[in-house]
Amino acid sequence: MPWIDELFGVRKPILAMLHLDPLPGDPLFKRGDAMKSVVEHARADLRALQSGGVDGIIFSNEFSLPYQRQMQFVTPAAMARVIGELMGELRVPFGVDCISDGLATIELAAAVDAAFVRGTFCGVYVGDGGLYNNDFSALLRRRAALRLDELKMLYFINPESDRNLDPRPLADIARSVIFKAAPDGLCVSASAAGQEVDDELMRGVKRAAPDVAVLCNTGCRLDNVAAKLGCADAAVVGTTFKAGGAFRGRVDAERVKAFMGAVAAYRRTL
Repeated sequence: MPWIDELFGVRKPILAMLHLDPLPGDPLFKRGDAMKSVVEHARADLRALQSGGVDGIIFSNEFSLPYQRQMQFVTPAAMARVIGELMGELRVPFGVDCISDGLATIELAAAVDAAFVRGTFCGVYVGDGGLYNNDFSALLRRRAALRLDELKMLYFINPESDRNLDPRPLADIARSVIFKAAPDGLCVSASAAGQEVDDELMRGVKRAAPDVAVLCNTGCRLDNVAAKLGCADAAVVGTTFKAGGAFRGRVDAERVKAFMGAVAAYRRTL
């Protein structure tokens, strides 16, 4: 994919999730917590990810559980503060994901000059948070109004943890979204964060979208990354980079280095 090659400077890039701590207003943000510690934890994770050799960073409010479909203003404001304080240390392209709120994601990207966004920009889903509908006609018009012509958009087409109410096969959904919205990338997920994506599912989406980047969105590990990159153009990686492979842990620089070593070995075969 030419835009991926140009932006990340490498084939089959690895985009690392930088999961922010709970933010003000989140149920898990407790009395005595402070934004200063959120920033410092994010700084430590950023240094571990970059020293380990990842190709890109996605800042997300991963611990704003349960997620809001229409965020309170404090959440993207807090995310912007963290990114702003870390801006001088960023050495790789970065993107943002205000989880479950596509409009907040696009507006945050404008505020922090993000190179790309990841989010649920289309489709109708049902899950623990109820029913939610994504109006990509409104989102793309907001992107145009903000003059974000170069912003790359990575679409979830089967978000983890929620069920798509569209009964069509995923490959057919991919073709339709491409025709109507011209996404830059399609993220293919399993049923939960950290769970492995089915290889054939990714191959089917790639056959339907040969000119669009297809990303393995969940479940890449040291032992399967070569297989996943054989099916996809890139991978989004979060849980496996953390101490003990635990979702709620902090990033472990040695795990990142080992993983990226396996990626480098795979790239030499291309």
